Amino acid sequence: MSYLCNKHGLERFYPTDPGKRAMIDSANCYLLATFYPLLARATYPTLGFGQYAGEVGTSDADDAMKAKAAKDAETALGEPLEVYNTFFLAGKPFIGGDQPSIADMRFAASLEFLRAIDYQFPEWAEDYLARTEETLGDAYSEPAADVRGYIEYVRSQSG
Repeated sequence: MSYLCNKHGLERFYPTDPGKRAMIDSANCYLLATFYPLLARATYPTLGFGQYAGEVGTSDADDAMKAKAAKDAETALGEPLEVYNTFFLAGKPFIGGDQPSIADMRFAASLEFLRAIDYQFPEWAEDYLARTEETLGDAYSEPAADVRGYIEYVRSQSG
C-alpha cells in the first residue's frame, strides 16, 4: 500500500510529513509483529487456514492443546488492541488523524476476521470499524463483504 501511495501521490492515505508517516508506519509494524500473530492463532483454526510454522497448530500437540492455544491468543488480543485505542488513535478518529490512512485500512480489515470467533469488541473498536467503513464507502465495504461472506460460509459448514 505504501508503494502505491508513493507511486500515485496518494498523500491523503500515506502523508509525506515525517511525523505522520512515522505513526502510520509504526501502526503497520505493530500490526504485523504483535497484533496479527495473535489474531492468526485465535482465528485461523476456525477459518480453516493453516497456522504459522512452529505454532502449536502445526505440532504434534493434541486437539485440546491446540484449542487452548487459540483461546489463549484470543484472550491476549485485548492488550495490543487497547494500544491501538490509547496510542495509535489517541482520541483521533483514525490513525492518520482526521482521515483514514493505509494503517487504518490494514487494521480495520484485520479486525473483520475476529468476527469468525465472535470476538467481543470494545465499544470504541465497533465505532472505529463503522467510521472506517462509512468514510471509505465501497472501497472498504466491497472487500469487507467478501470477508464477511467467507466467515458466514465457514459458520454454515460447522453447524
